[in-house]
Amino acid sequence: MTQFTPSRAAGLAQLDDFAPRAAGDYARTRNFDTGGHTNVSRLSPWLRHGLLTEAEVIAAAVRHHGPDLPEKFVTEVAWRLYFKGWLELRPGIWTAYKAERQAAWNDVQTQSGLRQRWEQACTGQTGIACFDHWAAELAQTGYLHNHARMLFASIWIFTLGLPWTLGADLFLRHLLDGDAASNTLSWRWVGGLHTQGKTYVATAENIARYTDGRFNPRDLAQVAPALDGPPLPAPRPCPVSDPFDPSRRSGLLLTDETLYPDPLLDRGLLPATTATLQASAARSYLLVSDRVTQFSRAAISDCTTRLAGHLGPVTACTDVQTVVDWASAAQLEQVVMHHVPTGPAADMLAGLKEALAAQGIALSQQMRPIDQLTWPSATAGFFKFKRVLPDILAQAKTENLS
Repeated sequence: MTQFTPSRAAGLAQLDDFAPRAAGDYARTRNFDTGGHTNVSRLSPWLRHGLLTEAEVIAAAVRHHGPDLPEKFVTEVAWRLYFKGWLELRPGIWTAYKAERQAAWNDVQTQSGLRQRWEQACTGQTGIACFDHWAAELAQTGYLHNHARMLFASIWIFTLGLPWTLGADLFLRHLLDGDAASNTLSWRWVGGLHTQGKTYVATAENIARYTDGRFNPRDLAQVAPALDGPPLPAPRPCPVSDPFDPSRRSGLLLTDETLYPDPLLDRGLLPATTATLQASAARSYLLVSDRVTQFSRAAISDCTTRLAGHLGPVTACTDVQTVVDWASAAQLEQVVMHHVPTGPAADMLAGLKEALAAQGIALSQQMRPIDQLTWPSATAGFFKFKRVLPDILAQAKTENLS
């Protein structure tokens, strides 16, 4: 099984290993949950922390196969960009998820039957062999095959009758690639909230087929009525980059969302000092797994070690106030960072711009080119979003979209 070493070098090595298989073999076998998961890329932990970028992953596949052959793989990478953009244009969905999750957790604490079913599901003691296997794999490795995640979510919601938000929370607490957008919106999709009214039903036949007969569960829910939810909000305008002046005395702020600041340095940023913010603990109100915490911490360390000599002194910050204190002590004129997408890190940094401005310090958030290209198209369903794929492929061959 892949060792998810939290370094950019390990991510690049995994990409080099997978890229030759990103076309025919991948398209034929990607839905099978087999031991070791060698039929899929397993790049998501590095993408989640920005140690690798979607742009360079797509570019590597195109270099090996040309722009047409790796279409299925590129489409799967595009789903990540789509979900990121869709949630960024509708941040209220993330806010609503957190509120509904809190309400569900309150119910768990006051309803003994619900608490017992929730605990059995989280610890893999439901008696549904495939589900219990996936729960154990999740806890032991920090990873699940994407198809297994969908099947797990369907059983959680429709067979076990548990609140979807608590399932999404379980994933966020344990997945090395736990991401606010992909995780929340995938659970909403299974439950019929993302594409409203359309649900995903886990069937014994499907599970048996895609696990090579390892599992053939009985007594799964035969129907999956869509969960109730309010109408989807209208999208807000896509964020854009702030003014950026590399001649000003600047500090770089790194979060565990985007640990590849090289494009900012290439644009002339010479940070006098750098601050880091680890947001893994903010994924949940419950304890996040040590595996996730350690991966995130080590990923930050890998970035600052790799770029030692280019970042100035590095300070670990824990909230808005410690970031402001760091910037003030360093007498910065501006703090530069990549735009932080909707999720735990953005929650932790809410109000930073105003707090820095009160000290006379500007905050310059820079959009990654691939996000600026794709997010404005995430206004509706994925099939509309796919219209931007030719632009991604064309620019991946000629430009740095990282």
